[in-house]
Amino acid sequence: MERFSVIIPVYNRPDEVAELLDSLTKQTYRNYEIILVEDGSSVPCEVVVKAYEDRLPVHYYTKPNSGPGQTRNYGAERAKGEYLLIWDSDILIPEGYFEAVENFLKANPVDAFGGPDRAHESFTDVQKAINYSMTSFFTTGGIRGGKKKLDKFFPRSFNMGIRREVYMQLGGFRAMRFGEDVDFSYRIVEAGYKTALIPDAYVYHKRRTDFRKFFRQVHNSGIARINLSILHPGTLKLVHTLPALFTLAVIPFLPLMPLYALMVLVDAAIQNKSLKIGGLAVVAAFTQLIGYGTGFIGAAFRRYVLKKENKDAFMANFYK
Repeated sequence: MERFSVIIPVYNRPDEVAELLDSLTKQTYRNYEIILVEDGSSVPCEVVVKAYEDRLPVHYYTKPNSGPGQTRNYGAERAKGEYLLIWDSDILIPEGYFEAVENFLKANPVDAFGGPDRAHESFTDVQKAINYSMTSFFTTGGIRGGKKKLDKFFPRSFNMGIRREVYMQLGGFRAMRFGEDVDFSYRIVEAGYKTALIPDAYVYHKRRTDFRKFFRQVHNSGIARINLSILHPGTLKLVHTLPALFTLAVIPFLPLMPLYALMVLVDAAIQNKSLKIGGLAVVAAFTQLIGYGTGFIGAAFRRYVLKKENKDAFMANFYK
């Protein structure tokens, strides 16, 4: 039996899959299998996968489109490993990733775990700016799970590991349109399973390649936070409302916005050693906070005020 089964849902991203698989060829650890599931893509990656079949233990499946959660479940049903590693297709794996996970689990046999994300030197300036926004103290980086917390750790699906038997006992990911990975993490912790952050098990996460796609992503995250608060009462914290408060404060506190932008610019420029990335980080920060904030406010109105059910409130966004 393999120690790890890597499950990767894919939707129209053959170029990213090629880069991800190439990063896996550089691993020295070998006790794993790769289960790559094409989720109804119109631009499949089968040709890319075939090019790596002689170098990697990769299994390729196709299925109708149903979203990442159900696609991960499809892969999990076909997995053989003791642990399932749930990854997004838009990541790169550093050479020591598997060793970091294996060494940690030998010393700390937890039920589920996750690792942080970083920006790779090959990323575009926009991707580096978005990475800054998603990890910075000045935005929402502090609530994403990139550092050790005093309470429970909630892994995210771009870099998540879980015992296969625990995954199956919990029924995997629910058929949700937004926030299915956070919901799954909540259910892992609520069921009493032990979780942990493995700081050295980081991945390079590309996320979105332009600000329009980034806005849509974080807007959906704001929607997800409201839906999750209804599914898991008591999980909505004050910190989750900050982007919404920022969004509402943009116009009345307009004179203070240049100061905030300057702080982001300087901090991002220093961290990335680039004034250009600093400037792009300002755009990314405002995109993230306002995108998340508008999603949060709109979802709160639909769910709390109009009393709509999840699928009724967001019918146009559900998978067919």
